[in-house]
Amino acid sequence: MTGESLKTKAVKSVMWSSIERFSVQGIQFILSIVIARLVTPSEYGLIAMLSIFLAIAQTFIDSGFSNALIQKQGRTETDNSTVFYFNIAVSIIVYGMLYGAAPFIADFYKEPLLTTVTRWIGLNIIISAFSIVQRAILIIKLDFKTQAKASLIAVILSGGVGIAFAYYGYGVWALVIQAIASNFINTFLLWIFAKWTPAFRYSWQSFRTLFAFGSKLLLSGLLHTIYVNLYNLVIGRKFSAMDLGYYNRASTFAQFPSINITSILTRAIYPIQCQLQDDDERLNATFIQYIRISSFVIFPLMTGLCVLSEPFIRLFLSDKWLESVPLLQILCIAYVWFPIMAINNNILNVKGRSDYFLKAEIVKKMVAVGILIATIPWGLKILCWGLVLYSFCDMAVIIHYAKKVISTSYIKQIKNIFPILLLSVIMGTGMYLTISLVRQPFLQLLLGGVVGILLYCVIAITMKFEEFNLLYKYIRHKSDANDKTL
Repeated sequence: MTGESLKTKAVKSVMWSSIERFSVQGIQFILSIVIARLVTPSEYGLIAMLSIFLAIAQTFIDSGFSNALIQKQGRTETDNSTVFYFNIAVSIIVYGMLYGAAPFIADFYKEPLLTTVTRWIGLNIIISAFSIVQRAILIIKLDFKTQAKASLIAVILSGGVGIAFAYYGYGVWALVIQAIASNFINTFLLWIFAKWTPAFRYSWQSFRTLFAFGSKLLLSGLLHTIYVNLYNLVIGRKFSAMDLGYYNRASTFAQFPSINITSILTRAIYPIQCQLQDDDERLNATFIQYIRISSFVIFPLMTGLCVLSEPFIRLFLSDKWLESVPLLQILCIAYVWFPIMAINNNILNVKGRSDYFLKAEIVKKMVAVGILIATIPWGLKILCWGLVLYSFCDMAVIIHYAKKVISTSYIKQIKNIFPILLLSVIMGTGMYLTISLVRQPFLQLLLGGVVGILLYCVIAITMKFEEFNLLYKYIRHKSDANDKTL
C-alpha cells in the first residue's frame, strides 16, 4: 500500500468512524439529557450502580479476541469462526452468572428493583456477542461506513422507543428497553451488512494462537474496566444514590468529547498502524502526528467544557443538577489527557506487545486504587481530584513502556503537546472573562463558545500550527468534493 493510498484510507476511516461513533453517542447523549430532566439524580444513580457489573461482563465477552483478529496477519475463516463460537459460549456463561448474582447486587446497594433490572439489561451481553466478529471484519477492511449505517439506524429506532417510554413515565425502564433494542437492531444489521456467517469449524490451535495475544488484553481490559467503574461502586455504596447521580452525569459529560474523539481516531488508525508495524520510521512519524492532532482537537474542547460547565448544566439539565458542576470541572482536567494515554496504549498493541500493555495496566491500577482509597474519606470533590492525579501517573507509566517499542520519550511528547496546551489555556481564559460579563446561561454558552473558537483559530493561524492547516485542508477538500457531486 502506497503512502498516498494509506493516507486516503486513514482520512476516510476517521470520517466514517466519526459518523458511526457520534451518531450513536450523540443521540444517546441527547437521550440522557431528556431523561435526566424527567427523573431525579437518585433515580439516575440507580442505573449507574450496575455499570461495573455490566462492564466487567462485556469485557469477558470480547476477551481481547477482537483486537487479536485485527492485529493478526494472515487470519483465516477458521480464526473468525473460532472466535465467534467461543464468544457466544462465554456470553451465555457470563449472563448466567450475572442472572444468579442479581439478588446479591440488589442487596449490596439495598435497592430491590435492581434484581429485575439487572436480569433484563444483562441480555445485552448475549446479544452483543453475536456481532463481535462481524465488527472486527469491518474494522480490518477499514469499512466504517457500513458500521455507521448500522449504528445510525439502530440508535434512531431504539432512541424513538426510549423517548416514548420515558415520556409515558417508565423511568429507568426506558433506559433498559432502549439499550436492548439498540443492541438487537445493530447486531441484526451487522449480520446483513457484513455478509459474514460463521463456518461449522472450531480450531483449538487457532484459539491458542489468538488467546496468547488476546488474553493479556483481556486481563488489561478487566483491570481498566474494574477501576473505571469502581468509582460508581464506591460512591453508590459509601455515599448516596443522589451523589452517584451527580458524579455519573459529570463523568459522562467529561468523558464524552475526550474518549469519543480519541476512540474514533484510535479505532480508525489501529488497523493502519498494524500494516506499518515493521516500518519503524513511518510508524514513529504517524505516532507523533496522531498525538498532536488529537490534542489539537480535544484540549480546547475539554477546556471549553470546563469553563462553560455551569451554564451548560443550568441550560440542559436544570438547576437540580448544579451539584454536579464542580465535579464536571475537575473531571475535565482529568480526561483532557486521555488521548495521550490511549495513543501510547495503542502503539503497544500495534507492536504485538500485549505483555507490556498488561504490565503497564497492573502498575497503573495499583497506583490508582491507592489514590482512590486515600481520597474516599474526603468527599466527592477530593475523590475527583484524585482522578486528576491518576491521569498524570497513567501517562508516566504508559510512556515508559511505549519507549521500549518506538522512538519516543517524555520530553519529546511534552514538547509536541505543550504549545497546544498553552493555546487552550489562553482560549479558556478569554472564555472565562467573557462569560463573567453576562448572567443568562444561554448567552454565556453562546458568547463563550464564539469567543473561544475565534480566539483559538486566530492564534493557531497566527502561530502557524500545522494541525490547523491539516484540518482546514481536509474540510476544504470535503467541501469541494461535495460541491462537485451536486
